[in-house]
Amino acid sequence: MIKNKNLKYLFVGAVFSLASCAPIYKCGEPRPEGGIQGSSRLMDVVEERDDLCETVSIKTEENEFLVKTNQKLEIENDSLSSTNKELKHKYNTTKEDLVSLEKEHMDLSQRYSEAITEKLNQGHLFDERLKEKERHLAMKEEALSEREQEIKALEQEIAKQDSIAERLNRVLREALLGFDSDELTTEIKNGKIYVSMSDKLMFKSGKANVQDKGLEALKALGDVLKKNKEFQILVEGHTDSIPIKTAQYKDNWDLSVARATSMVRILQSEHGLNPDRLTASGRGEFDPRASNETAEGRAKNRRTEIILSPDLSEVMELIEK
Repeated sequence: MIKNKNLKYLFVGAVFSLASCAPIYKCGEPRPEGGIQGSSRLMDVVEERDDLCETVSIKTEENEFLVKTNQKLEIENDSLSSTNKELKHKYNTTKEDLVSLEKEHMDLSQRYSEAITEKLNQGHLFDERLKEKERHLAMKEEALSEREQEIKALEQEIAKQDSIAERLNRVLREALLGFDSDELTTEIKNGKIYVSMSDKLMFKSGKANVQDKGLEALKALGDVLKKNKEFQILVEGHTDSIPIKTAQYKDNWDLSVARATSMVRILQSEHGLNPDRLTASGRGEFDPRASNETAEGRAKNRRTEIILSPDLSEVMELIEK
């Protein structure tokens, strides 16, 4: 894009001049030897046009890559949600099995007592039928004990992950006390920590460069996350529904991805976070927190969320066993 208004008019004039004195070549098409005959100023304009064409091509490829990355992250997020549902389902099924086994155990114990009483009355304490009941009861008790141990281990691991998330959430709130509630909030949902940073705090309208106060928030956040390496970090950009189209950003989706990428780069380069833990994505206007019909709702929707996910590998190992 030609940024200077005078240069823009010069470029238009150059195009009409070239129509009469020299051929105009498409972006990326090589010029014949000897170049375009004319003034050196016209040569500069044509070269600037070629450079801009190349920049547009590069930005288009970057945008396609970011969109594909965002789609991949959405698939991964759906997979994690499905795994979480499966975990809860298996936990509930296991508890139901435990209740059933406990009921069966009580029933067998009652029948065992009744059988002993019967055999005592009959004087046949070592009846083969009684021995079979004892063996069956022992097997049920062993199965019950194993199932109780499995449930206890699973409950302990889930409680451990919840405790880690709650502790980190408290630490983050203490580190971010200097920011107002309309600028920054933290909460725990589905075992994950959501740090929501408003557009007011982080960015100017239509821009992806982090403001000074936003840099302060990222520094406080980065200092905490460096000490809590067990959490994966997803930075997710969001906008309101008002369309945007500039020379730099095609639409709100493009802007939300650019803002998330800008924050990820700061966390990595300036605060030393391992890039293996970082992911940048954008949702544009497609995941609103409030209605876009009011100014207040749109303000809530213009945000960037940092989603911290604990390591669930130990829980998954217990489920697989």
